Amino acid sequence: MMGSKHVTSSIDFSSVLAAAVHDMKNSLFLLIQSIEALSHALPVENEDAQEQVANVHYEASRLNTNLVQILSLYRAELESLPITVDECFLSDLVEDVLGSNTLYIKQKHISIDVDIEDELSWYLDEELIYLLLNDAIINAMRYGTSKIKVSAKASVNQHLVIKVEDDGRGYPDDMLSKSDEHLADFELSQGRTGLGLFFAKLIAKAHSQGEEKGSIKLSNGGTYGGSVFEVKIP
Repeated sequence: MMGSKHVTSSIDFSSVLAAAVHDMKNSLFLLIQSIEALSHALPVENEDAQEQVANVHYEASRLNTNLVQILSLYRAELESLPITVDECFLSDLVEDVLGSNTLYIKQKHISIDVDIEDELSWYLDEELIYLLLNDAIINAMRYGTSKIKVSAKASVNQHLVIKVEDDGRGYPDDMLSKSDEHLADFELSQGRTGLGLFFAKLIAKAHSQGEEKGSIKLSNGGTYGGSVFEVKIP
């Protein structure tokens, strides 16, 4: 009698994980819709309940952003993000990002100053830049106090420069002193914004013109003396 051969089949865990993340993202989307409906149904004068709902909405939105980032990183091969470039009006894009965070902005009484000319447009991947800006603005809301400024302009050397500034305590010194390559590792270990910075660098670099690639820069000071997140796109 011949011995039976034990056959093992390997499971592509990354594909299983991606499918699970996609499922979670869909559930979160429905959850966020329910939270928004609940907020509208609550009496305005019930401030404690309104604040709790706003906090849940904020955390659910952060989770959703992280899941989108994980899915995009899964789809990216060897840190190369496929992008779809088209003309985009920056004031409309920022308005969309702020619109999706309205509940938390109102509840936390955050004042947002948008300094973008209506006619300013650029060729970029709108979906990816939306994710980048959303993460930067959520980060500013989390670490700022009461004021955020979002600005965009075309520089003299033909770059689009977008800034998100807040009035918080700023980035830690050891984060600012890290080289570009090691920033993401630092951020992940400190838990400041999870995948945010690594993902932002990936998105910026994916936008290129000839030899020039997009970049991000962190600094402190700016309009309100807090954190300054800056992205440049050629």
